[in-house]
Amino acid sequence: MRYAKQNATDDEVKKAATLAHAHEFIKNLPQGYDTLVGERGIKLSGGERQRVAIARAILKNAPILILDEATSQLDSQSERYIQDALKTLIKDKTVIVIAHRLSTIKQMDRIVVLEKGTIVEEGTHEMLLKLHKGTYQKLWQIQAGGFS
Repeated sequence: MRYAKQNATDDEVKKAATLAHAHEFIKNLPQGYDTLVGERGIKLSGGERQRVAIARAILKNAPILILDEATSQLDSQSERYIQDALKTLIKDKTVIVIAHRLSTIKQMDRIVVLEKGTIVEEGTHEMLLKLHKGTYQKLWQIQAGGFS
């Protein structure tokens, strides 16, 4: 995790991991925070890798963040952890989020809907849901509606 901030203290690393919902699984790794991961170490799940990436971003504390499909290919529990961690991460920052899962962007201040490379709608989640026959509204109904 120190790739983001090489001089981070152990306490800073643990705090970032806790905020990213990574501390619980990290402390259960064979060597905890000292466990080698990747090609020469153990393999993390997609959700675990995402949470480590968010912990790194929390450590770095950059003013601008770009999140590309932050919750794609995650199970529901991991997605919930990531969304909760993102609330902490994006506070008081400029964030550009690329997402197909609309639940990821629901809380954003401004949502821009693109269709074939063109902006077709923009506004808050609530505003976009009110647009009669809007693209966002249709996509939200498909994703949130389940079987109907």
